[in-house]
Amino acid sequence: MTNKIALITGASKGIGLEVARQLGQQGITVLVAARTKTAADEAAAGLLQEGIQAVGVKLEVTNSAHIAELAQFIEDTYGRLDILVNNAGILAEKAGYDGDAFRDTFEVNTFAPYLITEALLPLLLKSKAGRIVNQSSAIGSIQFQLTNERVQRLATPAYAASKAALNMLTAYWAQKNSGTHLKVNSVHPGLVKTQMGGEKAELSVEDGAKTAVRLATLPEEGPTGGFYYMDDQLPW
Repeated sequence: MTNKIALITGASKGIGLEVARQLGQQGITVLVAARTKTAADEAAAGLLQEGIQAVGVKLEVTNSAHIAELAQFIEDTYGRLDILVNNAGILAEKAGYDGDAFRDTFEVNTFAPYLITEALLPLLLKSKAGRIVNQSSAIGSIQFQLTNERVQRLATPAYAASKAALNMLTAYWAQKNSGTHLKVNSVHPGLVKTQMGGEKAELSVEDGAKTAVRLATLPEEGPTGGFYYMDDQLPW
């Protein structure tokens, strides 16, 4: 394979699908991951109609068997992975949620990216320019939690803590893999018009995907171990 290979989790709709689209428009083969194969295949089919090399893959991010099967599929099919975008996430702290919001939030927003990344690290390290992008949030910034009125107004404890923990994993992987070609960064997409962000959000899905796409395609001299929104570095 001469094309770069990218895996985007939670990519059947919203920001994840748009990240896949924008990466695919750059000639990257995108693995569109979703909880069901049907949803993944439908999203991939739409991208294929746009001339993008897209493959639907089943990945319920909290399912360890799915993670292992996908890692084996990528190794058998491509032999490496160039880009991992940990995009799947939930905001469980909302009216009508009848599960354990705090535990469920961490399962999807923190534990899943950890397990997926650890499973795929050997394949990412086989790439000449491996990139990991963790879809975080300004709400996960500890400094903003103490100083930014908007973050203070929007933050809920489970979501904020899960994203702060994801940021710590970003820093951990960046230092652990320093001296390699791998770059690991967190991104804040902005407040985006999605099911999570709502119709009153400021940014289009197209704009909300831009930061993740930029960090996923960093040049060799690009940064690692940072937290970004567009071209701005954010405080941890």
